[in-house]
Amino acid sequence: MVDSSYKVPALEKGKFHRTELVIKKSRFITSVARTKSVDEAKQFIDSICKEFSDARHNCFAYNADKPNSSGYAGCSDDGEPHGTAGQPMLNVLLHSGVGQITVVVTRYFGGILLGTGGLVKAYQDSIKQALDTLEIEDMVLTQEYKLVCDHKDVTLAQRCFSALAIKILSQDYTDKVTYTLDVPLSSVEQFTAQLTKITQGKALIEKID
Repeated sequence: MVDSSYKVPALEKGKFHRTELVIKKSRFITSVARTKSVDEAKQFIDSICKEFSDARHNCFAYNADKPNSSGYAGCSDDGEPHGTAGQPMLNVLLHSGVGQITVVVTRYFGGILLGTGGLVKAYQDSIKQALDTLEIEDMVLTQEYKLVCDHKDVTLAQRCFSALAIKILSQDYTDKVTYTLDVPLSSVEQFTAQLTKITQGKALIEKID
């Protein structure tokens, strides 16, 4: 069965969540945003790097897709020893159960070396702390459909839309009524069954690729 929703940060575009850890005098400032594409992830990373341009390191990890999917993911150690920051951060993100997420951990060096294992733990703990305090919400997966029906069926059709949380993207009234609809995947079967019943099988119900 295809998942019909997954968790994402409850953050509007341009907003971010921030936490901080101090480990052996080094400051680890973690900034988190919801990013729906690789481009949005890179824009957020750039904005944090500019904000903390005086920091020694701005390490990052992002997953611009659903949880546990690495097709649109990336990371960087940003000058830390190879494999001590970006990849450990990404490992936490990919298994967090949260998608469409970008995290930048800014480090201000405190003068005490943490060692390879210490760095891995510090960066992963920074991500875990941020995730523990991050508000999340459901991202509902949808499919667009075209619906063409008679005018007499509109009232019942719109009641169906409301009951199944279907969004009307566009509507056109001519001799028939044509809708472009955004249908939650979890409601597709009910939608097609109910509209077929309402229109006595006369409606055109067509998936839009």
